[in-house]
Amino acid sequence: MRKLLSRGLVLAGVVSLPVAVSPWQSQAPPPSECCRDSRLESLREFFQKFDCPAAQYSGEFIEAADDNGLDWRLLPSISYVESTGGKAARNNNLFGWDSGRTQFSTPAEGIHAVGYWLAHSHLYKDKDLDNLLATYNPAAEYVAKVKSIMRRIAPLE
Repeated sequence: MRKLLSRGLVLAGVVSLPVAVSPWQSQAPPPSECCRDSRLESLREFFQKFDCPAAQYSGEFIEAADDNGLDWRLLPSISYVESTGGKAARNNNLFGWDSGRTQFSTPAEGIHAVGYWLAHSHLYKDKDLDNLLATYNPAAEYVAKVKSIMRRIAPLE
């Protein structure tokens, strides 16, 4: 510290620089403000019924869906099929994204990233639900599994 001060470097105050935000980081208000509807409670109840760690991210799932124009039940349903709502998740990857190789700094980051990719990637964009899910996982029973979980969270709209 003395060397820094003796060389004339003095820091005072706080410097604020613009920070680039990843496209999947939510700019929405906290879940308590944005999700004052029945979706949040339905999702929490579903995850809590099965003691899933993802219950604490219910608001994040809804925000990511709303931010990307996805059905609000899609991301939680994929996370349930892929990792039982976080029980078998590795590297904060609730979705088994990239065969489980992708690492996220937090589960919330993973939720927003996968939501963004499903809505904007050329692989998924503009596909109906069945084709999107078949692209996500081509196993014959995958579409039916995810849609069944979606119905358990709330009836199909």
